[in-house]
Amino acid sequence: MGDPRRPRKKYEKPYKPWDRRILEETNRLTGYYGLRNKRELWRMSSLAKKYRRIARELIAAPEEERAMAEPVIRKLQKLGVLGKDATLDDLLDLTVEQFLERRLQTIVWRKGFAKTPYMARQLVTHGHIRVNGRRIRQPGYLVTVEEEESIECTHPACLEEAAEQKVEG
Repeated sequence: MGDPRRPRKKYEKPYKPWDRRILEETNRLTGYYGLRNKRELWRMSSLAKKYRRIARELIAAPEEERAMAEPVIRKLQKLGVLGKDATLDDLLDLTVEQFLERRLQTIVWRKGFAKTPYMARQLVTHGHIRVNGRRIRQPGYLVTVEEEESIECTHPACLEEAAEQKVEG
């Protein structure tokens, strides 16, 4: 199991973190998605890398073992990272941005509850966002396709905007 005081890292740092191209790309993504630090980006990058590695192993496996790809593909479809008619080859094209788009912070921003990703992060951490009636305070929570429609904001500013939109509509 391991020592509970020393949890395993869920991310890997880039091999050359001070490379100009890598620095520019990580800074761009960190700023665009309103991430707190590079570790959040590295965690999503490791998640994408994990599924690409699984796809490579399944493509190289014998035909009988390729049936193991179906649960992986279904999981990523449920998460909203892959489309309806995704194949094993589509797993090789996974990017960090696809996983960053499924974070609660990003979806709250895209739905219009917040004007910026930083404001969305604040709404989530302060407990103003509910998913399926449950308050979720982790901005990095990966939202499934079913849960996406049930996201609601309980902040007074969000409620006022919703009331104004009903009056106009």
